Amino acid sequence: MIKKLKPVIIVLIHILFLQGICAQTPMNMSDYLSKKFLNYTTSVPREEIFVHSDREEYLSGEDMWFKVYLIDRQSLKPSAASKIAYFELLNPENRPIVQKRLWLDEGFGPGHISLPDTLTTGTYTMRVYTSWMKNFLPSNCFSKNVQIYNAFSTKIFKGKNNTEGINLGSLNNRVSTLYANTGLKLTVDNLKPDLIDIILSADEKYRSENSNLAYLFIQTHGIIDLVSSEHISDENTKISIPRKQLKAGINQITVFNLKGQPVAERCIFTPEITTPSLVINSVDSTGLRKKISLELVLGSTLTTIPHTSNLSISVAPKTDYPSTVDLNDYLLLGTEFGFNRNSLIKYKKVSEIPPEAMDSLLQNVKSNWIVWDDILADKLPVFKYHMEKTDHYLSGKLIAADRKTGDADRFVLLSVPGKTPVFQYARTDGNGNFDFKIHIDEKIHDLIVQPDVLANNQSVNIETPFSDQYSKPESTVKTKVQPIPDYIPSWSVNLQVRKIYGSSSVGDSITPSVSVPLIKRFYGKPDIELIMKDYIALPVMEEVFFELLPGVALKNRKSSYEISVIDPDFSKPYATQPGLFIDGVAIKEPGLIGNLNPELVEKIDVVREKYFVGDYEFFGLINIITKSGDFSNITLPDNLIRIPYRVIDPVNSFISPDYSTSEIKRNRIPDFRNTLYWNPALKPDKAGKVKVDFWSGDFVSDFEVNIQGMSNDGKPISIKKIIHVKK
Repeated sequence: MIKKLKPVIIVLIHILFLQGICAQTPMNMSDYLSKKFLNYTTSVPREEIFVHSDREEYLSGEDMWFKVYLIDRQSLKPSAASKIAYFELLNPENRPIVQKRLWLDEGFGPGHISLPDTLTTGTYTMRVYTSWMKNFLPSNCFSKNVQIYNAFSTKIFKGKNNTEGINLGSLNNRVSTLYANTGLKLTVDNLKPDLIDIILSADEKYRSENSNLAYLFIQTHGIIDLVSSEHISDENTKISIPRKQLKAGINQITVFNLKGQPVAERCIFTPEITTPSLVINSVDSTGLRKKISLELVLGSTLTTIPHTSNLSISVAPKTDYPSTVDLNDYLLLGTEFGFNRNSLIKYKKVSEIPPEAMDSLLQNVKSNWIVWDDILADKLPVFKYHMEKTDHYLSGKLIAADRKTGDADRFVLLSVPGKTPVFQYARTDGNGNFDFKIHIDEKIHDLIVQPDVLANNQSVNIETPFSDQYSKPESTVKTKVQPIPDYIPSWSVNLQVRKIYGSSSVGDSITPSVSVPLIKRFYGKPDIELIMKDYIALPVMEEVFFELLPGVALKNRKSSYEISVIDPDFSKPYATQPGLFIDGVAIKEPGLIGNLNPELVEKIDVVREKYFVGDYEFFGLINIITKSGDFSNITLPDNLIRIPYRVIDPVNSFISPDYSTSEIKRNRIPDFRNTLYWNPALKPDKAGKVKVDFWSGDFVSDFEVNIQGMSNDGKPISIKKIIHVKK
């Protein structure tokens, strides 16, 4: 019998051996790489943010207006995935001086801040990101420099050393070092008008070990352009690819060996053949306090007018300060490859960069999103920060008694004081971290956070929702004599005159389109709902429980109280204390209820059955609702943290004068607006045409009209025009 089994065992061993080989080297490498890539880009999406601000230069004490565009890197279309944008203004030392959380509606959101009038003259940085983007900071965020001037400050100007070209500090030579000694080298001729020539130079060892095969994989912003197997016949093999086969933007070319290991990589740039356009129809010059009408007309490459909420317009003085990259150019490059925020200033447009210069800049650039070690790994990366699709995440850490380590695998409770109880729990991870979900709105929430069981002097720390991951500070330049642009004194006079006359462009708050959920008791309908006014007033809570709450006992034993609930299934008290609440706030000390004045109590809810909220179990539940309903009648226990918390900050609208009547036009109050007009959401008229009407002021200047936005199919739009305002 044993002899008969031996051949079977041998066959099984051979089958298992062959399966092992196949497991190490997929039979269809092209399909294998494609599936791995698609699984990764779906599970690890990449968000990009672009910000259109009304200007690039400001005075301390002025208002800054801007609009946030959230774009999915893969589709290059507006993204509705994240609902909150985190805005920061950083001083020259990279410390935040203004922080705001802004509501994003279908990928768009207006923003406004008032600059402190104490800011010193210098170069400041605007940076904006989402919660999901915090996993990839400091690289994956929108960032640009703005100049702020203080006409009344004599402090030394603080600027930043900004290098031109790519920010290669951490990227330089990464590609060449990463793929050294693989036996295969990749060179690309990207200077031909219609073809891209890829040359694979493989030594004899590589050709022998890989059966004269290599796999070519080309992707652009997360979209596969080409996957192919290539036969390497001799030392140098040229592969020609039609340029039209690659998408516009930065194309990442990666070569894999027979085992599916990356052995060479190179990035090239494919320019966009045509860009969608709008044409601005308007006057080229006008007088003071005159109506200016703009009409947006379809250009030759645009077939549909953009959705109106996708367009923003600024009208501000034309200056010599270099404009930042527009939306179209920004999306071609994004933050995926580590471009310095000021790298394109000297060219103004990506289309103006000579092909040779761009090819040279991309020699050693590597994607910080499409990382093949992560893509080919057995497990996807685990990220700390969530994508805030429907809720905001309030994060914190439960600190153990040593004040150094996190307390793992513990419950932390969140309560919102009120007559309708709201309750959440979270379990800490291995480092003591926890998260709570907070509904996104503009209300100031009264939040109370506490550990479920106070043991060994634990403490709760609530984290700031803003990231503390900053780019390496650029060297700060301090100069006693810094040339101030000649128009800044005029701007300063304009600002002072407006302050003297109380003129402001800040209007009412913009109401966000946030749905407000109906708040219900987390424990549903209680078994007992005692309305205190329906009964004779009793002097102490002990008598209230004894006379009016059957199956519930409150007893004073040697200066301390005990509360118990009778299990209706077994007709005896639970061995564990029931869940105790006052105004929906979880408490652990029964004496807080026992010492409460009954005259302050409006209602008592009792749940006698065992009650579960997820994995959290209550052995009965008692909620005391006071007449104030705000937990104000209780001395806050030491283990509770109470914080007022607003998820998104309010944003004001921009208002400008209307001189349509002669009486208003003759008004003697001067109108010296530095930003003549701002609108983050253009609206069509009844005929569906996009028109904009606004009025010039008393400030003589050349004003730049700057329109940024996206078409219905996700194509970026960037257009500018100069209008002269004369006397």
